[in-house]
Amino acid sequence: MMADQHTTARAEPGVDAAELARQGSEFVELMARLQAVLQRAQQTASAKVTGQDFSIVDFRSVAEAYLRALPAFLDRPFEVMEQAQKLWLDWAKAWYGAWTGEGAQVADKRFRDRRWHADPVTRGLRDGHLALERGADALLALLPDGTKDSLRVRFYTRQMLSALSPSNFLMLNPAARERLVDTNGRSLLEGFRNLVEDLERGEGRLDIATNDPAPFKVGRDLAVTPGKVVYENALMQLIHYAPLTAEQHRRPLLFVPPWINKYYIFDLRPDNSMVRYMLEQGHSVFLISWVNPTRDHAALSFEDYMKLGPLAALEAMERATGERSFDILGFCIGGILVTATLALLAARGDTRIASATTLATMVDFTNVGEIGVFIDRDRLVALREHMADKGYLENHHLQDMFSMIRENDLVWSFHVMNYLMGQKPPAFDLLFWNADSTRLPAAMLLWYLERVYIENGLRQPGHLTLDGTPIDLSKIKVPCFVLATKEDHIAPWTSIYPTTGLLGGPVKFVLGGSGHIAGVINPPSGKPKYGYWLRDDYPARPEDWLAGATRHQGSWWPEWSAWIAGLDTEDRVPARRPEKGGLKVIEDAPGRYVLTK
Repeated sequence: MMADQHTTARAEPGVDAAELARQGSEFVELMARLQAVLQRAQQTASAKVTGQDFSIVDFRSVAEAYLRALPAFLDRPFEVMEQAQKLWLDWAKAWYGAWTGEGAQVADKRFRDRRWHADPVTRGLRDGHLALERGADALLALLPDGTKDSLRVRFYTRQMLSALSPSNFLMLNPAARERLVDTNGRSLLEGFRNLVEDLERGEGRLDIATNDPAPFKVGRDLAVTPGKVVYENALMQLIHYAPLTAEQHRRPLLFVPPWINKYYIFDLRPDNSMVRYMLEQGHSVFLISWVNPTRDHAALSFEDYMKLGPLAALEAMERATGERSFDILGFCIGGILVTATLALLAARGDTRIASATTLATMVDFTNVGEIGVFIDRDRLVALREHMADKGYLENHHLQDMFSMIRENDLVWSFHVMNYLMGQKPPAFDLLFWNADSTRLPAAMLLWYLERVYIENGLRQPGHLTLDGTPIDLSKIKVPCFVLATKEDHIAPWTSIYPTTGLLGGPVKFVLGGSGHIAGVINPPSGKPKYGYWLRDDYPARPEDWLAGATRHQGSWWPEWSAWIAGLDTEDRVPARRPEKGGLKVIEDAPGRYVLTK
C-alpha cells in the first residue's frame, strides 16, 4: 500500500503509472541500443573531423577560409562596426516588437506554426534569430565576391546559424513543448527511438529518415509501367516499355537517367510517370537502368558509361526496332553524358540522334553555386585516397552534400519532426527515390570531377577526348530541348542557360518552376503545381532572358511533347511490343539492376 501511494504521488496528473513504467522500460531498452552504436558513432565523427576518414566537409579548408577572410574585415573596420551596430539595433527592435505586440507573422517555414506568435518570448526568439541571420548576411556581404573562401565562409556561417535556430531546440520550440505535454512525455521517448534507429541504420552515422519507406516497393508501387528488359551488359539494363497506343512515332525515344540515383525517377507512380506520359503520346520508349557499382566496377570510366550506356543502347534499339534514327533524353549527369555523346557523334559524322532533351543539366561549370564549397583539387586527393581500397564512393556522401545546400528543408525540418515531435516522416515517392541512391565508381567520378567539373572541359572545344575523339559542343547540330528549373539548388538555372550559346544547332530553352526534382517531375495530370517560362531569343545574360520571358501555367511536359512531335514528320508505325522485336526478352521490368541496394 505504501509503495502504491509513493508511485501515485510521483506520477504526473493524468499519467497512468503503468504507462510510466512502460516508458521507463522502453527508455532502458533504447539506452542499451544507443550504447551499442554510440562507440561506432564517436569513432566515425572523430575520424571525419581529424581527416582520418573522408568527409564531404573538409574541416581544415573551412577553418583556413575563415582565417583568410579576416583581413577583408580588418581592412574595412568602420563598415564592420556599422553592420555590427545595425545588427544590434535590428535584434533589439525585434525583441521590443515581440514584447509590445508589434511583431508580425513571418513567411519562414521554420516558424509558420501559429504558436510562434502566441507569446512575447517565442516571438522574441523567432524575430531575434531572424534579425541575427539578416545581420550576418549583411556583414558577410563585405567579403569579396567570386572567391572560394568567401563562398565557404558564407555557406558555413549559414549552416551554423541554421543549426542554432530556436526551432531546433525542444524547450524553445513551442509546438514541440506542447506536444511533449499533450503526450505525457511519449513524444520525447519516440523522438529518442527515432534517433537510435537512424544511428543504427547508418551504423554510427546519423542517417536522418526523410520518408516512410513502408508503403513503397519498387516494382509494386513504383516503377510499375509494363515493359521488358531486352538487353543488358556489365553497366546497364535496357528496358523496352509496352505500348499504350495502337500506333507509335517511328523514332524510338531513349531515356538516360542519372546514375547517382535509380532510374525510376522517370517512372514513379502512374499519375506522375514521364515514361507512361510519353507512351500515351505514342512514343516507343526505351530506358537505361544503371547498375549499382561495387568494387568490381572501380575501373569503369566516363567513356565506359558512354560506350556501355547510350551508345550500346542505340545499337540494341536498332536491332529491336529496325530504326536508325532516335530521340534521346538525359537528366542531370545523364544529360551531361547525352551532351558528350552528341558531341562525339557529331565529330564522327554519326547522325543517328534526331533530337535531344536535357533536364537540369549543366555543361558550363563557370558558376556552380554552393556545390563549389565541397569540390576542389584538395578534395580530389582525399577522395582518391578514400576510394583506393573500396573502389567507389558511398551514396550517403552526395546525399549529405545536397541536403546541406537546402539544410532547413532537408535536414532541420526532419530533425524537428523526427526527434523533437517524435513523429515519423510521411510517405513521399520523391523522397523515397532520393533515399534509394547508388554508389559511384572511382575512375568515373575522379575523371568527371577533375576534367568536367574543375577544368570546365565540356565548354572548351577539344579539351576533352572521348574514345580517342576530341569533342566540341559547337559541332552539335541536333535540335535540343534544354530544361532548367528556377529553384534548382544542384544545377542553378543561370548556369544551365549558357548551353543556349554553346550548342551549334537550334535550342529551345524552357525554365520550369520549383527545383531539381519537383520541377522536372511536374505532370499535367491533376492540379497544376508549377508553371514555366518561354522566350524565343537568347540574350547573353540569363536575367535579361527571364525579364522578357512569358510565364505559362501548368506542366512543361506538353510543351516538350509537342516539340518532339513537331520534329517528326514521318508516318506512324504499328505499336512495337517488346516481346515481338528483334531482341530476346531477358526479364520483366523493372529488372534486377534497379533492385540492388
